[in-house]
Amino acid sequence: IIGGAIAWAAGYRLFRFVLTLFGFYIGALAATAVLGPGDRTLLIFAALGGGAVGALIMFFGYFVGVALVGAGIAALSVHLIWSRMGSDPHAFVVILAAVAGAAAAMALQRYVIIIATAFAGGWTMLWGATNFLDQSAPGVRRPPVWMVYPLDLSPGRRWILAAWAAIGLLGVFVQIRFTGRSKSPVRAAVKKT
Repeated sequence: IIGGAIAWAAGYRLFRFVLTLFGFYIGALAATAVLGPGDRTLLIFAALGGGAVGALIMFFGYFVGVALVGAGIAALSVHLIWSRMGSDPHAFVVILAAVAGAAAAMALQRYVIIIATAFAGGWTMLWGATNFLDQSAPGVRRPPVWMVYPLDLSPGRRWILAAWAAIGLLGVFVQIRFTGRSKSPVRAAVKKT
């Protein structure tokens, strides 16, 4: 929840930190997804190891982070649109969308960073809060071994999409109006080197 709030409110200003933090999240999710449910200790070590690798990749990918964000958003969008049609997109379509997304992201750098961090932070806050509330609800028993599914919505929780849209738009407003007024973090780093 705290990491999501940082990305939501100050993702543009703290872009390098947010990239590293979300690299850790994505690396941990990928590592635990590869292993599947099993031994809890093994899952914890896999999450920490995958998180460290993901954080390092995104930390050193800072200069291409905007392009990676644009490519990721485009690939995710194509996948979500195609899945609504009942099939998976062809790999060529995903690659083409990722390249176009990376190019567009570089052209519109400031706004891509603000929108991506506001919506990613909003989703992370919502997901963390709902899981925290589920855990503290009376009568809810967690399984001894669990896996994280951050994009999976339960049948009774379609309201989360509307809440996510509202929180994400509010985060965009906050960053444009208050916290995102500094120079581009990527261009400033390039000028220093």
